[in-house]
Amino acid sequence: MAEYSNWIWSGQWGPKQDQRPVQVLFRKVIDIEGKVEQAKVKISADSRYKLYVNGVFAEAGPCKGDGQVWFFDEVSLAPYLRTRENVIAAAVLRFPMNPSLGNQSMVGSHLPGLYVEGNIVTEEGESLELGADESWKCLVDETTCFVREAKGFSPLHFYEEVAQDPAVRRWREPGYDDSKWPQALPYPRRAVRDAVSPGNLNPRPIPYMKRKPGRFLSVIAVRKSSSPREQWEAMIAGKGMVEIQANSQEIVEFHAGEEMTAYLRLALEQGAGARIVILQSEAYVQKDKVDHLDWEHGELKGYQDIYRPAGDGTGEEPEVYEPFWFRTFRFVRLEITTGKSPLRIRDLSYEETGYPLEIVSHVETSDLSLGKVWDISARTLKRCMHETYMDCPFYEQLQYVMDSRAQILFTYGVSADDRLARKCLDDFKRAQRYDGLLSSAYPNTRPNVIPGFSIFYVWMLHDHMMYFGDKELIRFHMPAVEQVLAFFERNRTKEGYVGQTGGFHGQARFWSFIDWAPQWMAGVPGAAEKGAITMESLLYIIGLEKGAELALFLGRQEQAEEYRRIASQIRESIRTCSMDEEGWITDGPGFGEYSQHCQVFGVLAGVLDQETGRRNLLETLRHREQYAQCTVSMAMYLFRALELTGLYEETEKCWEIWRQMVKANMTTVAESDQNPRSQCHAWGALALYELPQVILGVRPACPGFEKITVRPLPGYLDWAKGEAATPKGKIRVEWKKDHGTGIQVKVTANKELMRSIIKEEDMEYVEE
Repeated sequence: MAEYSNWIWSGQWGPKQDQRPVQVLFRKVIDIEGKVEQAKVKISADSRYKLYVNGVFAEAGPCKGDGQVWFFDEVSLAPYLRTRENVIAAAVLRFPMNPSLGNQSMVGSHLPGLYVEGNIVTEEGESLELGADESWKCLVDETTCFVREAKGFSPLHFYEEVAQDPAVRRWREPGYDDSKWPQALPYPRRAVRDAVSPGNLNPRPIPYMKRKPGRFLSVIAVRKSSSPREQWEAMIAGKGMVEIQANSQEIVEFHAGEEMTAYLRLALEQGAGARIVILQSEAYVQKDKVDHLDWEHGELKGYQDIYRPAGDGTGEEPEVYEPFWFRTFRFVRLEITTGKSPLRIRDLSYEETGYPLEIVSHVETSDLSLGKVWDISARTLKRCMHETYMDCPFYEQLQYVMDSRAQILFTYGVSADDRLARKCLDDFKRAQRYDGLLSSAYPNTRPNVIPGFSIFYVWMLHDHMMYFGDKELIRFHMPAVEQVLAFFERNRTKEGYVGQTGGFHGQARFWSFIDWAPQWMAGVPGAAEKGAITMESLLYIIGLEKGAELALFLGRQEQAEEYRRIASQIRESIRTCSMDEEGWITDGPGFGEYSQHCQVFGVLAGVLDQETGRRNLLETLRHREQYAQCTVSMAMYLFRALELTGLYEETEKCWEIWRQMVKANMTTVAESDQNPRSQCHAWGALALYELPQVILGVRPACPGFEKITVRPLPGYLDWAKGEAATPKGKIRVEWKKDHGTGIQVKVTANKELMRSIIKEEDMEYVEE
């Protein structure tokens, strides 16, 4: 057993550093005589690392873990190495254990550190060790201060105020003098426990994030500048520079063309004493008019980094600033105040990042407006997929259960890729509490419990079963499913429905969030003031039904029958206690308010028959002002209820929410149609499911896509055509209405897929 653990840290570390986010810099110089044949390292860190080889950014990680599981990356250094002197460098951002002082989605451990293990092998057979030991130098970076993004709710805590020091600036490059840097301190092996994080290292379960160079589309507004717009335009195009005189101020705003998640890059010459504020924003905000491109009547609001240059950049070697973590923006504003020295801006650009999602599905319909809705939906999903699914990349970056269930379905619908979904499922299994509920957002440094969200985890597993049919995965997760359902069972009242489990945010032990309906306080029906809310009973029924199908998939007949018996009991209880004489489901037992949500989930849970459900849904659609409406987050469930009740043509009006987003010049889907906090929230990327899987009609008929239905649902449309992704390949569907006899459908697929498709009469099938 080795004496050391391949984990190192700084001897300068103390109690002060442990109370704030701090960056620690690591360097190792290595001479290579021959040609490199292989050079791979395993690397990890608590909390985050960015790896550089000879000054070039190589990789960032590790992907988010928690107190039980930590991840490592395996990176090839060969493309970056050369003969003679080489520098392996890593910046490690350490978040404190106190959750109020760090990033909410990055769970740390008791052990700050950098982990490196690997070697370089030359063609001559020489082997050079790269393990983390005392041969590394390290320095606590006092030039960068990580700050809260806002005074109130600040879950990110990675924005920066940097006062660059010329003595540190070139630390990642060969030739830099690190003679005054202390040696890193290795952790003894006994100090790193393999049973818990960060010692419990696991291989990265998902692909590396994509990295794609990008440039700003245009200068959208010059608020204050002595330089003409043309010079700023040339600079962002990489064809010139902007010179700013001493003792002056410039304010210029740039348009990326679309919402972006990317590493920003600013390249400078001179500029000692300058102060540069880099504000990132999703939209121009106006009081009355809604046009996210209206820079004349709106203003940018967002988060900012502040950079004070060292001032020693030159044309041959500019000073470059790149924030540690990626930024989310559609617009960026530079507010530059110079001191006694002039400043030249050589470059403002970015490197796009995110999960490498490959969109395979493509759909066109007779409603041409849905093409643009598809585009903003696809972009939204991409921007909300990183190392986890994210509710929104701009202000929170948390992986919520309800959000993720929708995002995963959208991912299946466009790519049939389940790699991030599998990690998401594992994350939420580890998020289970003693009482059976899950943390509603995870990884998470804070308690965050929304009882109904745990049901979406069960639903998520059912989705994976239908698409991929992985029995081992379902078997592994089934104990967690049982505990979720047991929580709701323990909380049933003597009348049979689910009693009060939570309430309003900040006023009860759990937050009973359902939807951002404007009639409700913080997403909770008013019935929570007096007791139980019916929505949690309806969700429990769905959880039981999905749990029963999971049990049957595993051959557990008795368990399935028991779940269905309980579901039947709760349906009867709702009909008795939460339904009026006319067949309307109330928001709570004995509570005289009604919402569209309870009618929707009443249909999905089988409490309402088709005729009654159809009548109730039509009433809520015709008289929207009288009923709390499903907003963007619940639209997928509204669409499913409309489908089940034969009202799918009503979706024409429902799509108007997304058409209005397009009209408002949005490039992503908002969190809600009612006062959205986020301009990019992937629970609303509904078109990515609806078009390929409902309108083209390509869906699994049994677990693992072993049997496939192709049953287009036209609704109000006259025709549609396109390709739908499945785990077994693409299926092409074309259909058009024949107003005399229905629709004419042509299905094209490969031989294997064709054998799996359940054939329908009066449909044409073409084998590729």
